[in-house]
Amino acid sequence: MLKLSPFLLAIGYALVMYMLSAWRTKRELDAKSTELADPRLKRLTDHFAGAVGVPAIKVHIYEIEPVNGLAAPDGRIFITRGFYNRYRTGEVTAEEMASVIAHELGHVALGHTRKRMIDFSGTNAIRIALAAVFSRFLPGLGVVLANALTALLASKLSRNDEYEADAYASALMLKAGLGTEPQKSLFRKLNALTGVGGGLPAWMMSHPSTEDRIRAIEENEARWKLAPED
Repeated sequence: MLKLSPFLLAIGYALVMYMLSAWRTKRELDAKSTELADPRLKRLTDHFAGAVGVPAIKVHIYEIEPVNGLAAPDGRIFITRGFYNRYRTGEVTAEEMASVIAHELGHVALGHTRKRMIDFSGTNAIRIALAAVFSRFLPGLGVVLANALTALLASKLSRNDEYEADAYASALMLKAGLGTEPQKSLFRKLNALTGVGGGLPAWMMSHPSTEDRIRAIEENEARWKLAPED
């Protein structure tokens, strides 16, 4: 039992830190967000609501400039003011913005916001275990190597979540009659919109590459077309 204590403490610490982070995030979002009131986007989200059988889908504007969308731990959907402004200036279409909302709905529906707490706790325990092992053979470098390896693992888990949320969004866009083209066209714009170009290789990033995401969407759509109808 004593041998397991460091790992149990690591998991407990990670859980506490995650809950603290979730609380801080909620407080930040409550203070800096308002409900989206855009008639055109509401018509599109109403299509989503009808497709999934709920009365309405609420979206909020998070008052920060970076271009992003997010699903909060409490299940709320947000797009940033910076992203919304790109839509207002015509750089992003309403259908493309709807694909962002569909993607974030995927994170909520698939339980990714809760799953991240488990992933974070597990990778933190793995990091401590690896650091203990590596430090025996590589004093001074063991912690660095353990941090690097667990960062790669966390990125891999995050990329898997993104692929799953993309697939959910594709299915929802198709069911709502919007198709997947807005989703793919937005991905082609994202590097320019977010100011990201080049940088780390895809296997080190928390999000898949644009090309890989588009390829996955097209493969899913082709597979769904071939699948027999119920």
